[in-house]
Amino acid sequence: MIGKTRIRGRLPGFRRSLLSRYLLIIAAAVMFLPMIIMLNVILVALTSQWTEMRLDEQTKLELGIYSSTSNLESGWHKEARLLAGKSPREIGERITELGRTYEYASMFWVDGTGVTRLSLPARKKAAGSAADNTVRIPEMWTTASAIAFMKDSIARDPLTIVAFIGDRSDAGEGFMTMTVPRSVLRRNQGSISAPWYFSVLVILFIGFAAVSWLFFARVRKRLLQLQTAMTLDGRDGLPATIPKGKPDEIGMLEEAFNTMVAELKDSRRREREEEELRKRLIADLSHDLRTPLTVVRSHLFEVGKEPLSLQGRESLNLMDERIADLGVLIDNLLSYNLLASGRVKLSPERKDVLRLLRESAAAWYPIWSKEGMEVDIELEEEPLYWEVDELWFRRVLDNLHQNIMRHAKSGGYVGIAAGKRGGVRAVVIRDHGTGIGEDSPVKGAGLGLAIVDMLLSRMDLAWTADSTPEGTSVFIFPKERNNLNES
Repeated sequence: MIGKTRIRGRLPGFRRSLLSRYLLIIAAAVMFLPMIIMLNVILVALTSQWTEMRLDEQTKLELGIYSSTSNLESGWHKEARLLAGKSPREIGERITELGRTYEYASMFWVDGTGVTRLSLPARKKAAGSAADNTVRIPEMWTTASAIAFMKDSIARDPLTIVAFIGDRSDAGEGFMTMTVPRSVLRRNQGSISAPWYFSVLVILFIGFAAVSWLFFARVRKRLLQLQTAMTLDGRDGLPATIPKGKPDEIGMLEEAFNTMVAELKDSRRREREEEELRKRLIADLSHDLRTPLTVVRSHLFEVGKEPLSLQGRESLNLMDERIADLGVLIDNLLSYNLLASGRVKLSPERKDVLRLLRESAAAWYPIWSKEGMEVDIELEEEPLYWEVDELWFRRVLDNLHQNIMRHAKSGGYVGIAAGKRGGVRAVVIRDHGTGIGEDSPVKGAGLGLAIVDMLLSRMDLAWTADSTPEGTSVFIFPKERNNLNES
């Protein structure tokens, strides 16, 4: 039925699947960089809009000419071409006019001989510009100083734009330079600093790590709950069911586990019912068979009084023996049923088991003598005290003696002695039969020995059988807590 449940089950829908949930987390992680770019564009637009809103119309007009770096460069080179062939006075006047137009820029002009002819500082200082961004202009220029100036102006604040007069290096009329603070350019273009990028990356990474941790923490908690339910036993020795969680893959596993537990409980219930039925059947059969067996044995006794032939009397004796064996089997069956069902209550008391062995051997001695068996009893005088139920311990001895009569009578020997086993005093019952054929005294040894095992176990006694083709020795000895060897 568990297999049918698994076949019938389907994977949960996309919204209820652990796989789909984590795929969404991965997709969000992949979108980290696009999200940063998108947020950057939005913040740049908002920053530019906010900057424009804070500026008055005059300032907006003044800063408008700095909105494009390429326009600044192309306009400056255009002015340089228009000054080709002009006199120094005209060049100075035009640069001065440009200084009034570009009030946030500083300008200077060097003639063809390398002399600085004009240097105009910025008319207005831009907010946020560096305090040390003023370009130092030498009075006399050399080739080395010009190269150093060009090299330093590449990545320097302010932005430096250089153009040759006439916009040709071979004109020999010098060059003109304009420097613009980059803060003025950023006001128009808008930008987001590198720390902001790093901060957004860190925030998004922490968010992804937190979501992933929460996801797997919940999955782990549910798996540990399922593991705990699998390892802990309930009152009936079976795992307890667990509350059903979300309808995802783990939820399907929880449902299958609960189904398995329910089927095991149902199987255990059916097993108990069948066991009770079997016990009642054995008890009823045991009681129902006693009466006809008693009647048959009584009639056999009456028939035995009549004159019979030798063959008839042998048949009559054989039937009587088999009926007696059947009676013993019924007694054993009833006793085993009572012991297995827990209906027999033992009352262990401190008894001398050697005395019980002598009394049991005395009761069986006539039977052994009748069968022509050699009886060897070697029991020491020193008593051996164990905690046993006297009635049921006698039953153990009877079953062992009966087992010799049924399976080892051909050996013609019974030995009862006291010895040691595992360092403790023990009693030994031997025979010279063909052996029981198994190392274990219970497995395959018959119903009588199964009763012996159950009774001795409940009296905290242990036993073992050493069986060979030359005979069997059964040792009975106490467990550690019942080792009460006293004189």
